[in-house]
Amino acid sequence: MRSESLPPLTKEELLSHQYWMQLALMQAQDAFQADEIPVGAVLVKNNELCLKNHNRTKELNTPLAHAEMLILNEIQALEKYLYDYTLYITLEPCLMCAGAIILSKVGQLVFGALDPKTGVCGSVYNVLCDRRFNHHPSVRSEILASECGQILKNFFLLKRKLEPDQV
Repeated sequence: MRSESLPPLTKEELLSHQYWMQLALMQAQDAFQADEIPVGAVLVKNNELCLKNHNRTKELNTPLAHAEMLILNEIQALEKYLYDYTLYITLEPCLMCAGAIILSKVGQLVFGALDPKTGVCGSVYNVLCDRRFNHHPSVRSEILASECGQILKNFFLLKRKLEPDQV
């Protein structure tokens, strides 16, 4: 479900989403400082922060260490299904992460920047709307999209400047 099909956000809802996305952006900044692709995520329940993380693919030496995957793996030790949770991510999820969101039964997904190359929550494909799956979280996209996209642009501009052969 794309955000266009949901009712418009109230001012209070928008401010709440922006607040939590700012926390996810702080995580993205931590990733940037650690030379990881700057994507951050936070998990919220009842308007309280449960978990936060950022991409750690280099640190953990695995392509599976996306911010949202790390959060979902951690919370699964405590709760099997996440119907009452909202997951905030600075970048539209890839297929691996979207699959984990479906399987974890996350109630709501809110993301910032669209990912026209690997995003599967509306850009390349919309797996979360595929009726063949048994869970369909509500989705709000493009919350602080400019800020979320800018940190990624800055990261890759810097990478191209420092390591032009490796990007």
